[in-house]
Amino acid sequence: MPSKDKDKKDDKDEDSLLGKVPEKVNVTLPGTVEKIIPAIGSQVPEKAQIQLEGADELYREIRIDNTLEDADGNPVSLKKGVDVDVTIEADPDDTKPKDDTKPKE
Repeated sequence: MPSKDKDKKDDKDEDSLLGKVPEKVNVTLPGTVEKIIPAIGSQVPEKAQIQLEGADELYREIRIDNTLEDADGNPVSLKKGVDVDVTIEADPDDTKPKDDTKPKE
């Protein structure tokens, strides 16, 4: 019977053979829906203004179209006052090491 460690190694080898894309690097910031901005006619959709915790004071608010999809693909929208997570992702090739830190071994 093969060991679990061997199975893990085989999975890694299989991933590299299939050309699996490396996982994106990311950071997630907590935020709160500060206000809902009504649509302007049919040209400008309803917006959700989100205040991000941990961002610089002048850049804490972002606005996004207030149109999301639930697990079944139905359109939904955010409510004022709810807590949300905002995730920023990048391909590893599009990042560089920080100058003031040492790489982990």
